[in-house]
Amino acid sequence: MSRLVMKFGGTSVGDVERIARVARLVAAERAPGRGVAVVVSAMAGETDRLVQLARAAGGEGGNGVALSGAAFDDEYDVVVSTGEQVTTGLLALALRRLGVPARSWQNWQIPFRTDAAHAKARIGEIIDAAIGPSIDEGVVAVVPGFQGVTDDNRITTLGRGGSDTSAVALAAALNAERCDIYTDVDGVYTTDPRIVAKARRLEKISYEEMLEMASLGAKVLQTRSVELAFAKRVPVRVLSSFVEPGAPNPGTLVCPEDEIVEKQVVSGVAYSRDEAKITLLGVEDHPGVAADIFGRLAEAHVNVDMIVQSEARQPERQNIVFTCPERDAARAAETIEAAREKIGVEEIHIRRDVAKVSVIGIGMKSQVGVARTMFAALAQKGINIEAIATSEIKISVLIDAAYTELAVRALHTAYELDAA
Repeated sequence: MSRLVMKFGGTSVGDVERIARVARLVAAERAPGRGVAVVVSAMAGETDRLVQLARAAGGEGGNGVALSGAAFDDEYDVVVSTGEQVTTGLLALALRRLGVPARSWQNWQIPFRTDAAHAKARIGEIIDAAIGPSIDEGVVAVVPGFQGVTDDNRITTLGRGGSDTSAVALAAALNAERCDIYTDVDGVYTTDPRIVAKARRLEKISYEEMLEMASLGAKVLQTRSVELAFAKRVPVRVLSSFVEPGAPNPGTLVCPEDEIVEKQVVSGVAYSRDEAKITLLGVEDHPGVAADIFGRLAEAHVNVDMIVQSEARQPERQNIVFTCPERDAARAAETIEAAREKIGVEEIHIRRDVAKVSVIGIGMKSQVGVARTMFAALAQKGINIEAIATSEIKISVLIDAAYTELAVRALHTAYELDAA
């Protein structure tokens, strides 16, 4: 008996009509010898509504102080998890209306076991003792994404985008042939089609490339879901939910590198405007100072990306530049400021009008001149590079945010990614 997991996001189940379309897509995937499980998100906008309700209800504690932490997060999860539960019942009803045997499963019934980090829980294991046999008997299982339960049976949520992770985790637990993630785009593109009209849909992309693209700004898949698919070797297909059954809908397959016959040197160009550049001038130059700085930032939960170190004009001083998400910039500066005298930093500057542009491709492993092409293309457009970060399959540069779209178009053309 083969098994397939299908996942539908909030826009795909945004109203009853869209849920009916999803039901038809699910029904079309049922076949003799194949069991189907479906993971769903809350209806579009519903999670935001529930978040606002939870914050309003817990906004003031008995002493006039807003509830937070342990006093808030566990019940917050109870509230916001209900959106997905509603969608499971609606889709099960829509499937039954088509004559398809279906039932909803809540996470405590399976269960999805997670740690106790409420609002950002991580899945530990899925016990499929009941759901697996039910699927094999031909009953479509409809499961809420984004949530789980702790060992003491408290509801948890996985954080925004967690439904993708739920779907991949369920596919791994069920030993499914594939996890199909339906969304509002018809696959993974070489770059954002809204910026480059000639962007092409990729037939296949490796786990490594997809992981880099997801972490560097591409919004098609959530980073944690790609990490899990890579670790568990779950094939993932990204395709559109806005088609009728039987219509062409090939999507993009995320798979092991060895399944891609013709490897492109560069497969895609990603960008992120959610960046800030922190400059530390006149930092004392002695062993351990970098460990002290970035250790403090790690403790403050600041996610540091690019790091550039250079000598300062003064003797025994250095300058350190690093980037982080724009939302973390103030916290990063405050963290360094609090230890400024101990670390030995003369000046701290924050710049927010920057963007990160990256080229990604497994073909970089065996190809020379990739960086030269990138730097030449940007130079030709008069775009200055402020920082550089590399890995085996990616090169990222930090540039002035005003040149983001120009840089993306220039690089897309330079690496011959434009559609004919």
